[in-house]
Amino acid sequence: MSTVQILILLTIGYVAMTIDKKQKNFPLPVFLVAIGFGLSFIPYFDSINISKEIIYTIFLPGLLFTSAYHYSARSLRKHAKVIGTLSTAGLLVTALLLGLATYWMGASIEISLVGALLVASILTPTDPVSVVSILKKSLDDPSVADIVDGESMINDGTSVVLFTVLLTMFTTQQKFEFWSFVGEFLSVSIGGVATGLVAGWIVSKAIHLSKHRENQVVLSIIIAYGAFHLAEAFGFSGVLATVAAGIMLSAELGRADEEEMHRESLDGFWDVAEPALLSILFLAIGIVAADYLFPLHNGWLAIGIFIVSIIIRFIVITGTMQLFSGYRKLLNIKKALLLSWAGIRGTMSIFLLLSLADAADSSADALVSLGFAVVLLSLVVQSIGIYPLSKALEK
Repeated sequence: MSTVQILILLTIGYVAMTIDKKQKNFPLPVFLVAIGFGLSFIPYFDSINISKEIIYTIFLPGLLFTSAYHYSARSLRKHAKVIGTLSTAGLLVTALLLGLATYWMGASIEISLVGALLVASILTPTDPVSVVSILKKSLDDPSVADIVDGESMINDGTSVVLFTVLLTMFTTQQKFEFWSFVGEFLSVSIGGVATGLVAGWIVSKAIHLSKHRENQVVLSIIIAYGAFHLAEAFGFSGVLATVAAGIMLSAELGRADEEEMHRESLDGFWDVAEPALLSILFLAIGIVAADYLFPLHNGWLAIGIFIVSIIIRFIVITGTMQLFSGYRKLLNIKKALLLSWAGIRGTMSIFLLLSLADAADSSADALVSLGFAVVLLSLVVQSIGIYPLSKALEK
């Protein structure tokens, strides 16, 4: 991707964001992906390619840090039980049920059980992006938006661990060992969170000591990407490390006497960086998606998996609500349906699909194509439907 192409994508993103601000209830990612898909038919953009390494090491840390930094520590404490359950045990149950359903529905094209579970692990992480802002504008109760946002931050890390184990099984024909998986999951997750918390605390103290706004912004960039790569170097989850660092930094700034000044400095940078990263990323996703979608011979299977994924998510969310007495009244069936619909697949799913394409041979081509189709269905259908659904359920 050349410098000129990046500038062109940023310009297109700027125009799209300008239109999006006038249409507050229209999700920006859908608009960007659609434009990118159209650009894929223009020869000039044929050279644009977005690899899994670029997504994982450049885009994800910045986007995850911004989301975590802006997330309310009070909301996290309030909904910790539900968010923690949905993003760990809930994600594993969702992946298992969706994998079994995919295996059954994909019998005609001979999808193996491990392959079906692998596709399910790719489709479990959620990516709210602009959906959260739409929910907050359309609902009087912010609990649904807070849970969707909090869950999406944590389940990214869970999904990477699950995907890695299943990918190893898929490519090497290894048997699944439950306790080995649990041990790896706990060590990778706990190590990532611990690394992020420590790094976030240290950098928060450095920001307090620094009086120059430019230095404070540089420190926030260091923690966003430094915590990620530090955790990865130790074999821990970089995703969870960046999320934990962002939450810790935000919480520590909230205790400072000069909180407003510090936040003004950091917000001034990240409020610009986030839409720039999103614009380039989703436009590039739209451009490269065409290579994986055509030819797509299993369109009806993709639609079936998409529908079943929403039904399974609704079942898991409803079951989770019953586990905690405080949420049986707070989150009724209507809000559970809204939570289910708001579980949109996005950036993390695309990264996992590209990882599968790189790691496996041609036998995985059908799985990658199928996964891309479901992700794009989710991005378009669920994003466009979130506002009218929220207003209809509220009535």
